[in-house]
Parts: sequence; structure tokens; C-alpha cells
Amino acid sequence: MKKSVLTRYRVLAYVTGVLLVLLCLGMIAKYGLDVDGAADFTRVVAIAHGWLYVLYLVFAFDLGSKAKWPVGKQLWVLLAGTVPTAAFFVERRISRELEGRIADEAPVAAKA
Repeated sequence: MKKSVLTRYRVLAYVTGVLLVLLCLGMIAKYGLDVDGAADFTRVVAIAHGWLYVLYLVFAFDLGSKAKWPVGKQLWVLLAGTVPTAAFFVERRISRELEGRIADEAPVAAKA
């Protein structure tokens, strides 16, 4: 597996995680605090998060299929983008696991 597959997953995990946190804060500002301009902010962030979450799903699925994960683990990673801050923790755990595997595969690929 190439490191670039993990890198693009990591980038999208952070981006969707940040956007989801901003969306939650926007919803609190819009509905809980009745802040002016919160509706427009929430609309923009919701659209951005929606489109980028679809891209996150594609990259996470690609990563899982190349890492040969079982279905349960794959679903766990895919759903991490729907729970605020979960994407950060799941991304860190997955990155630690796969960076070791990528480092082990690199010498084998260099010899071939």
C-alpha cells in the first residue's frame, strides 16, 4: 500500500472533522444563541461538509480495501466522519497502525 493513500485519507479526516465541529458550533449559534449571520455560516459549512464527507467516504473505503480490513472495521472508520471529533481519534489510531505496516513494506518494495 502506498503512503499517499494514507495521506489523502488523513487530510480528509481532519478537514471533515473540523467542518463537522464548525457545523455543530454554527447550529448552536443559530438555534441556541440566535446569533445574526449564523444561518448563512451554517449553510455554507453544511454544504462544504456534505461534499467533502462524500470524498472522505471514498478515500476511507479505498484505504480500507487496500489495507484489507474486515467489514466491521471499515464501517467504524466510515462512520467516524459523522460524530463530532471522532474522526480525529480514529484517524490517529488508523495512522499509527498503518504507518508501521507501510514502513515494513517499503524495504521489500525497494529490493524488488
